[in-house]
Amino acid sequence: MAETIRFFEPSRSFTLAEMAGLCEGELREGDDGSRVVKTGAPLEAAGADSLTFLDNAKYSSALQETAAAAVICAPKNLRHVPPGVAVILSNQPYRSFALAMAALFPAAMRPEAVFGRGVNAGAHIHPTAQLEDGVSVDPGAVVGPNAQIGKYSVICANAVIGAGVTIGRGCAIGAGATVGHALIGNNVILHGGVRIGNDGFGFAMGPGGHLKVPQVGRVIIQDHVEIGANTCVDRGSNRDTIVGEGTKIDDLVMIGHNVVIGRHCVIVGQVGIAGSSTLQDYVVLGGQVAVNGHITIGMGAQIAGLSGVSGDVPAGARWGGVPARPVKHWMRDIARLRREAFAMEQKKGKATDE
Repeated sequence: MAETIRFFEPSRSFTLAEMAGLCEGELREGDDGSRVVKTGAPLEAAGADSLTFLDNAKYSSALQETAAAAVICAPKNLRHVPPGVAVILSNQPYRSFALAMAALFPAAMRPEAVFGRGVNAGAHIHPTAQLEDGVSVDPGAVVGPNAQIGKYSVICANAVIGAGVTIGRGCAIGAGATVGHALIGNNVILHGGVRIGNDGFGFAMGPGGHLKVPQVGRVIIQDHVEIGANTCVDRGSNRDTIVGEGTKIDDLVMIGHNVVIGRHCVIVGQVGIAGSSTLQDYVVLGGQVAVNGHITIGMGAQIAGLSGVSGDVPAGARWGGVPARPVKHWMRDIARLRREAFAMEQKKGKATDE
């Protein structure tokens, strides 16, 4: 049988005392801080060298049977921990486990150059491009005229960095991604197939045909943004398309021209945001949400998946449905439709009996 390939090897082993510090937790009094963990695993699959976690009491029965070396959990769940399993106490177990896994598997945090560090001989770098020390560029990647790439950034195979593009330090540009007409901050991750800075969809429509409107704006992506595979962010038409600091965008999202997305927003897969819309800070859009053009979604608002947003949304609102409306109104409308449908079925059945 062929040897099993592990795509991510742990960086090193950690003592529980080290791990508690890394994951912002506290080792339970009496547990051995010198005990070593080498990997992370779910409750049911964890072994004697594994760290695991419990965030949802629904899985407490799995915790009672786990064979893990240690578990991260909240104090209220200590009663479910079996004998012999050490505990790292945390009020946010999932966050703590994420920090632990980042320490164990740093290579899983962002796309990495397949051919290792440095500029590969198969890369195509224009003579006027500027690369700071520590930049890695894979074979087939193209870096255009006057592009600038900061320290320790990674450009993976067959990615294309257009003329004049600026990419900050510590960034990762996935395989096959294209970046044009864009200024990108530090510690940005663009996964494979991302398209940044293509034409916005702009046409002056008329009975004689549709006249293309030149799209002369840019895309500005601020620090610590992550954009999932095959997502498209169009450049502005006459203003900039902006993605704010810390925003996280899933795969297969469409962001139109002139859209402004605030800081620390979360946008889930298959969302479409039409041109010139604004998402203020901390907005959350569930999967497959459609956002109309030229509207504003206020700070901290949350939109349920599969919703259609046709007008402005107040700050802090929780909306859902098509068209999107406050969740309590949406639930009330659904309940009314169910009652009406049930009444119609009852009426139909009575008529049949008669």
